Amino acid sequence: MSTHKWIAILDFGSQYSQLIARRVREQHVYSELMRFDTSAADLRRRNPSGIILSGGPSSVFDQGAPRGDPEIFNLGVPVLGICYGMQFTAQALGGKVRPGQTREYGRARISVVTPNALLQNLPAELDVWMSHGDQVAELPPGFVRLAQTPACPNAAMGHVGRKIYGLQFHPEVVHTPQGTQLLRHFLFDVCGCAGDWRMSAFIAESVAHIREQVGTEHVICGLSGGVDSSVVAALLHRAIGLQLHCIFVDNGLLRHGEAEQVEATFREKLGLDLRVAHAQDRFLDALDGVTDPEAKRKTIGRVFIEVFADEARRLSDCRFLAQGTLYPDVIESSSPIGGPSATIKSHHNVGGLPPDLKFRLIEPVRELFKDEVRALGRELGLDNELIERQPFPGPGLAVRILGAVTRERVALLQKADVCVQQEIRKLPNAGEIWQSFAVLLPVQSVGVMGDGRTYENVCAIRAVNSLDGMTADWTRLPYDTLAVLSNRIINEVRGINRVVFDISSKPPATIEWE
Repeated sequence: MSTHKWIAILDFGSQYSQLIARRVREQHVYSELMRFDTSAADLRRRNPSGIILSGGPSSVFDQGAPRGDPEIFNLGVPVLGICYGMQFTAQALGGKVRPGQTREYGRARISVVTPNALLQNLPAELDVWMSHGDQVAELPPGFVRLAQTPACPNAAMGHVGRKIYGLQFHPEVVHTPQGTQLLRHFLFDVCGCAGDWRMSAFIAESVAHIREQVGTEHVICGLSGGVDSSVVAALLHRAIGLQLHCIFVDNGLLRHGEAEQVEATFREKLGLDLRVAHAQDRFLDALDGVTDPEAKRKTIGRVFIEVFADEARRLSDCRFLAQGTLYPDVIESSSPIGGPSATIKSHHNVGGLPPDLKFRLIEPVRELFKDEVRALGRELGLDNELIERQPFPGPGLAVRILGAVTRERVALLQKADVCVQQEIRKLPNAGEIWQSFAVLLPVQSVGVMGDGRTYENVCAIRAVNSLDGMTADWTRLPYDTLAVLSNRIINEVRGINRVVFDISSKPPATIEWE
């Protein structure tokens, strides 16, 4: 955790909780999502500069509704409650909450009633985003009304002396245009944060922590060539140099030329100790006859562990294992309200190693979001081509080949994917596209090539825009680009005679097809 001033965000289950954390970090203030029931004693021990209480899907009247520790209001630390967080604050401090006579969902316009540190230098009327049924009917003792709407008399409240505030609307979403300015007032004017959390400081702190944690021991890092593991490897290399040993497993399911690129970058250019396990046949043999998506992932995961373990045993003096776990992975691993999260697909980090391989875990970027990992990579001097690389699934092309995975089908998809990557790079907005790739479908269609009839494979093109992969919208690729892609794939990849374009968003679809 950062040694700088920081903000604790207690998560009551809002779909926007991660967004609050991101908005705070965008102001160069470290923030961390914590369970809604984190005790006041734990918070006192960790000494945040401020606390934000998120919204949530519950009503304070619901049986089993999430309730925080009311002692957090006695820590002498500024508190900002958002939506449900405001209602919990009011109820905990002696105010009254009631079901609203009129529910407010979507855009609303608030009128500022009382000038204050939170709403200073803002217009007298603000467009905001509401999402609530309940509302604060009576303010707690000592609180004043800060803003109102016709349907919600207490759209914002505050106790200036105790520095406790509540907002019925969501300042973290783009639909509240002045929301970022309002959050800045809370961070800097109310909490006294300095805005000095930078990647250079994160590197210095991480290097010191890694050296202290590792000492003279050695570390294994599973290197995939993706952004996360690459940045982890570079950070560890800066911290412990030759005490780091990277293992790259070539599973035969990578993009064309990817294995060679990984070796050239990390062994030859960066000088890392890189061990390459050429295990293409082992993976493809294990996938023979496997068509179920989850069975594919589990098969690949099992074989990966076997291959990785074989390589790790050759490094018998290593006591630590490094992984590229990111903050969204940490958040999604458990429900903020304490229940189990739904399993959408198996995770691909190294886990389940044999009993004889007992490593202590190092996850140096587990506090960072994806865009922050990219910024860290730039600060570490990694090439922009690697840093801006699109996310690639752990199971590789196996989850982009629907149905049976064979050597022939892998080769087909690799060739089609080359066409997609080359044409997407030509677009002026290529850097804004989160992911773009080809998918080989388990159907064949009739076509005509020359004077002959064909009955060959169908390829789908997928391109999406996203901030962090949790939600995504399909990218409106230019028709000319789609035309070139269709023409190239059909003409250059023998075995594909039809190309389609996927226009599904996440949700309800996922980004990958499997």
